[in-house]
Amino acid sequence: DEKEKFEPTVFRDTIVQGLNEAGNDLEAIAKFLDAAGSRLDYRRYADTLFDILVAGSMLAPGGTRIDDNDKTKMTNHCVFFADEDHDAIRNYAQVSK
Repeated sequence: DEKEKFEPTVFRDTIVQGLNEAGNDLEAIAKFLDAAGSRLDYRRYADTLFDILVAGSMLAPGGTRIDDNDKTKMTNHCVFFADEDHDAIRNYAQVSK
């Protein structure tokens, strides 16, 4: 009975790359997340996924981002970088469902 390694940084890199490749199209982002869900363990990495969808990268305790300003480890396709209006935030919330 072999245990799987817990590798949240590998998960982060995969999700961030897919989000960045999807561009600014929220429908493409939703399709990527839906397709990736069949091969990535969203339950195992739920905290990491939440951090990415809300803040754009993994968060350390206390709320600081763990990306060392490396653009390959962060995305602008998240709630923190969304336009500050009700419709934009609602659209991001619908992608996360």
